[in-house]
Amino acid sequence: MKRLIAVAALAAALACGAAGAKTLRWASQGDPQTADPYSQNEGLTNMFSQSIHDTLVMRDNALKLVPGLATSWTQVNPTTWRFALRRGVKFHDGSPFTADGVVFSFERAQHPNSQLRQYANAVGKPRKVDDYTVEFTQDKPNPITLEHATTIYIMSKTWAERHKVERPLDFKAKEETYASRNANGTGAWILVSREPGVKTVLKRNPDWWGIKEGRAPGNVTEVVYTQVSADATRTAALLGGQIDFVLDPPPQDLARLESNKDTKVVRGQENRVVFFGFDQHRDELLYSNVKGRNPFKDVRVRQAVYHAIDIEAIRTRTMRGSALPTGGITPSILGSHPDAEKRLPYDPQRARRLLAEAGYPNGFEVTLDCPNNRYVNDEEICIAVAAMLTKVGIATKVTAMPRATYFPKLEKYDTSFFMLGWGGAITDAQTTLWPVLRSKDDKTGNGSFNYGRYVNPRLDALIDAAGTEMDADKRRELIRQALAEHNAQVHHVPLHRQMIPWAMRANIHVVHRADNVLNMESVRID
Repeated sequence: MKRLIAVAALAAALACGAAGAKTLRWASQGDPQTADPYSQNEGLTNMFSQSIHDTLVMRDNALKLVPGLATSWTQVNPTTWRFALRRGVKFHDGSPFTADGVVFSFERAQHPNSQLRQYANAVGKPRKVDDYTVEFTQDKPNPITLEHATTIYIMSKTWAERHKVERPLDFKAKEETYASRNANGTGAWILVSREPGVKTVLKRNPDWWGIKEGRAPGNVTEVVYTQVSADATRTAALLGGQIDFVLDPPPQDLARLESNKDTKVVRGQENRVVFFGFDQHRDELLYSNVKGRNPFKDVRVRQAVYHAIDIEAIRTRTMRGSALPTGGITPSILGSHPDAEKRLPYDPQRARRLLAEAGYPNGFEVTLDCPNNRYVNDEEICIAVAAMLTKVGIATKVTAMPRATYFPKLEKYDTSFFMLGWGGAITDAQTTLWPVLRSKDDKTGNGSFNYGRYVNPRLDALIDAAGTEMDADKRRELIRQALAEHNAQVHHVPLHRQMIPWAMRANIHVVHRADNVLNMESVRID
């Protein structure tokens, strides 16, 4: 009965399509965190941001770099890049796109509130040369400048000033601004309305410059996105025709969806690695029965956690085969090294010995924080791992919560032991090394996602050297050494790279992407 009520409520929420419109109704278990494009670096939030806003350099559906709001670029010298901007482009409010918007956007993205700060800083300090030329000056050479340029969404300076949103909102402090629910980009989709946790409505931008270039082969004119947290409700709504597409169908329902004549499933590997991290900073953990010291500061304890995890059981039982176990910490194997991919073996006896050697012969208690609507089977993975850890002596309690609560908690470092995933379109290792593996640097924004707050000077030196080395062979060696140092110290415990199934009605045609982005302008509805 509860499921029927939930599906009926969903149908009512979705009943808003305009007459004659090709409306795509889709859902996932989460919701975009905000409409402010820089305040949250989170997958679903970024997906909507890049639908509404364009970037200087973009990626096609094969994730290859292509011109965006910049039509060409030149590396003037090792630390200077010049971008020629696309002419005749307008923001959704009709105002013209010029270099002013680019300079404003990069400066806004470099604000301390921005979670894209490290990427904007890596591209450099922007300077307007003329209305359609922008130059960026870097402190040091950046071998992946163009990749970083794909991450900064371009906003209208005049719109931001008019609505007093010149800086990114402080998501950690739960700040609300006009940019929380409104946006004005140059992208393929116009934000019509946003009700957080309920519904987001977009309409096709008929004046988008990409249409003339053949970048919008789909026929969808309106998008209605709805958060549907319950697995059973998402599946029932898709089978019942209340929604057309599900980004994250429950693994346990895939066979049912594939066997139904009215639905289908498309599969592919995602550029995302899921892992656990530890508080390696505090002298005493916030959520543990150990007083006066921090077990996770001892590498032997971190190794014990690693050895206690039966990754094959996670793959076969919890993930039902939809995962590729790895010892690597980069989202894609393309950014890794064969040595870094090797896992420590599942060895519960060794885990117990390591705990005893570290001074915990009777183990200890700890809380594992986990999202319950962000990664595939995230809460289920945490529950399974907690049981494995408890068997070797680390009595683990799972605290699971929605992503809207979870990520602000991590940003406040209010955790002792946590799950995180890292991914996206960029396969280069540097986009993991700087934000996730490096120690925190308030000046550059690097280390912003090092929620364990560990400091490893050798690792930092290798990461920084790789980030400025322009010789490809030398850079590969620096990355190899950095990944080896990270793995030797077990700063994180990698689990797997996700296999991503998408489910949809039989009349929906999509292009599956490894960054788990639904390119809505490519969707066709029969």
